[in-house]
Amino acid sequence: MLISMKEMLAPTREHRYAIGAFNVADSCFIRAVVEEAEATHTPAIISIHPSELEFVTDEFFGYVRERTLKSKVPFTIHLDHGASIAQVLRAIQCGFTSVMIDGSLLPYEENVALTKEVVKLAHAVGVSVEGELGTIGDTGTSVEGGVSKVIYTEPAQAEDFVQRTGVDTLAVAIGTAHGIYPKDMKPELQMHILRDIAQRTTIPLVLHGGSANPDAEIAEAVTLGVGKINISSDMKFAYFAKLREILARETWWDPNVIYPDAIAAAKEVIRYKMNLFGGLGKASLYRSLYR
Repeated sequence: MLISMKEMLAPTREHRYAIGAFNVADSCFIRAVVEEAEATHTPAIISIHPSELEFVTDEFFGYVRERTLKSKVPFTIHLDHGASIAQVLRAIQCGFTSVMIDGSLLPYEENVALTKEVVKLAHAVGVSVEGELGTIGDTGTSVEGGVSKVIYTEPAQAEDFVQRTGVDTLAVAIGTAHGIYPKDMKPELQMHILRDIAQRTTIPLVLHGGSANPDAEIAEAVTLGVGKINISSDMKFAYFAKLREILARETWWDPNVIYPDAIAAAKEVIRYKMNLFGGLGKASLYRSLYR
């Protein structure tokens, strides 16, 4: 079942759980996310960065849509960190059911104007929109980038942004960063900021840079209104660590014998995160949407 982000996140605040948005890069990661979601009856978000979309090409998403449409588990296909209207339109044409427009590095009024325009375009065809306010950090270990110094989301501005743009979800900056944190870099999540934003808004909030953060802080964020948590690096790290182990030991060259254990390693991380977010087994909450 393929649904919009708005439909996917609608029950999250009431039932106090979040959905994992897993960044995919090829068919192996699609398999890992979809098969683990089906095995555990857990809704999931398939997320892809514009650079990853460029790599897999538009045609790849004919397969992704076909695979998820036939599933009994709810899925959303989401564009992560879209930087322009052109990138958003490309994702919509590929059949994505949700898009993010990231104007966080623009002056505030320009961010509002850009996000409002994307909301108008996307909502016209039933596609959900995620905006971003504040900036996500950069550990230097992810293609998703970020900034060296986090600009925290200002709660009153978040309230204004949501009201003026009409976004369905809002990514907020409370101290997370994209990638795996180096040993000398520790996240400093500002829960009081998240709590204030949640009290001022009613839409689900989004936490980017969800990998490698303390489990206790992630679990607390879910109780404060976060409905979507992005995971990329933790899953990919496990996958490629297993591949390196296999290729260092074996002389195989057939994908069907090399990749299965790496997919299984990614699945372990996916299931762990689903459970941490409280979403494990929550597919039953979406039965009213079954076609």
